[in-house]
Amino acid sequence: MTRPVSSSSSEADRSTRRGGEGMLSLPEGLVTLDRGSDVPLSQQIYRSLREAVRAGHLRAGLKLPSSRSLAAGLGVSRSTLNAALDLLQAEEIIQVRPGSGAVVSSPDLRAALSGSLPDLRGGMGGDSRRSGLSARGALQAENLRGDSWARSPGALEPGTPALDVFPHDLWGRALRRAARHVPGPELLYHEATGHPRLRQVLADYLALERGVKATPEQILVTCGMQALLSCLAQALADPGDLALIEDPGYLGARSAFHGAGLQVRGLPVDEHGADPQQIGTGRAAPKLIYVTPSHHYPFGTRMPLQRRLALIEAVRLGGGLILEDDYDSEFLFDGRPVAALQGLAREGEVIYMGTFSKSFLPGLRLAYCVLPADLVEPMRRVFRQTGHLANVHAQIALAELMEGGEYRAHLKRIRSTYLSRGLRLVEVLREALGNRISVEVPTGNVQVTLTLNGCGDDEALARRLQQKGFAVSPLSPCYVDREAQAGLIVGFAGATERQITAFARELRHCLD
Repeated sequence: MTRPVSSSSSEADRSTRRGGEGMLSLPEGLVTLDRGSDVPLSQQIYRSLREAVRAGHLRAGLKLPSSRSLAAGLGVSRSTLNAALDLLQAEEIIQVRPGSGAVVSSPDLRAALSGSLPDLRGGMGGDSRRSGLSARGALQAENLRGDSWARSPGALEPGTPALDVFPHDLWGRALRRAARHVPGPELLYHEATGHPRLRQVLADYLALERGVKATPEQILVTCGMQALLSCLAQALADPGDLALIEDPGYLGARSAFHGAGLQVRGLPVDEHGADPQQIGTGRAAPKLIYVTPSHHYPFGTRMPLQRRLALIEAVRLGGGLILEDDYDSEFLFDGRPVAALQGLAREGEVIYMGTFSKSFLPGLRLAYCVLPADLVEPMRRVFRQTGHLANVHAQIALAELMEGGEYRAHLKRIRSTYLSRGLRLVEVLREALGNRISVEVPTGNVQVTLTLNGCGDDEALARRLQQKGFAVSPLSPCYVDREAQAGLIVGFAGATERQITAFARELRHCLD
């Protein structure tokens, strides 16, 4: 019978009652013993502790309990235990210091311990190999971006706001006030899907700025856009259901749908955004349609009103739901904003989604959605039970800044800054590269997409630029079904003049 180390035994109980040293305090099941096996108990103890050190469960420098305590905890004699410790000491896995007991050796030994062990299980039975990821886990872990997508911080990283214009002092004061004055009950579990104060502020703000029709109860606050997309995909569609995303489109949405086991197909995009006439072409009715109508990702086009209405009508006739990511709607440099799809819909065809990752910082981990009334209660339970919850202090601090007008003032400042940096980036790129690239003046967003004329391997180009410190990403992985176009996605929100000039020079050098 296999015995975990933390199980009590009569011998261990007697040791404790005698006033001896305490029981061995190690994780449950770290050492297992099969007393019916032909393998000696000392060998079983040796193997279990050796594997625990190799896997990092027992860290370097950790002092083990005395041999008396270890033996008592395992229910074995001290001579049996000492035989196992002698084997570990002989391999320098532990060091026995006179008067100090046994100590786990240096972590440098992990590499030496990574080889296979002799099979000492004998009659212990069972398979010691890990089962690995589930089928869904394998889908969720799949890297659809590929190894050419920027993963390390660097200059001109797309999708990132500027750190130099973030109101650190203002935000810090708001957080301190929230930490001091939030009542205790509000810090518990009762408002797991959004603090009432922030939900009320958001309802007022979205109605005024985006034409969204929502009561505070319809707004759910969560810990980020990716968590929101993954949760909605798994709760609103079954594995095998069809989901459409813009083609080219946002890889975060594609990853969320893929991870939920959905059948992901592309919805072609033209100069007016996603084309609703392509929804039913040779396909079953989609369960979910993800779009970025305010600023298409990655090209930045804006979906006009007539196409928005046509998209809503197509979904109303075919069923399903539109997931409207109001991507970078705060950063409109030119023209007037078009009302959000959610505000134009009549029968709950749209779930509206937003985030503060660009207007504030991604590290705040705050996003939200506006749900049709019939989905509010079930999705509250889904969010609560999957743990997609946002920090309460951050929510209250943000609500305070929105109520007091500081948030709008911050947006006004950074719009001007972002516009000037975006214009400068495009100007320098056009001067340096001429007709070797095509890039449009940004009408919003925090990045531009340049297409490469005559260069087909944008992934190799992106990797080379990343090695030079520029965290740009290739365009081609954003395509789903259509033939990919080579290009680069380049952030400008935090760009300096020096970075822009150096990037243009390095890109020209790479293309040469």
